[in-house]
Amino acid sequence: MTQIVRDPGFYEPNDEDDCSTFGYFCQTHDRHYRHETCGEGRHLIALHCQEHGPENMWPQPLMLVFPEGFDPPLSGTQLAWVLAEDEAVQDR
Repeated sequence: MTQIVRDPGFYEPNDEDDCSTFGYFCQTHDRHYRHETCGEGRHLIALHCQEHGPENMWPQPLMLVFPEGFDPPLSGTQLAWVLAEDEAVQDR
């Protein structure tokens, strides 16, 4: 399974969004993804917002291991968010 974190064609979420219904969508099989039940073979998964469609995912702290390893790279907003999350976790 490959998960798309960021794509230039996806919606870029911001702090004003009040989206509440999300799921994962398998672009390979063109259907919702639920634990590999969408079809055989490889899966290309994207976060899917009911309101905006495919959406860039807010980064996870583990992304700091290789922030330059993403193609396309993390946006400035995504990198700032993940850095703040990482600092918050370390301060606990």
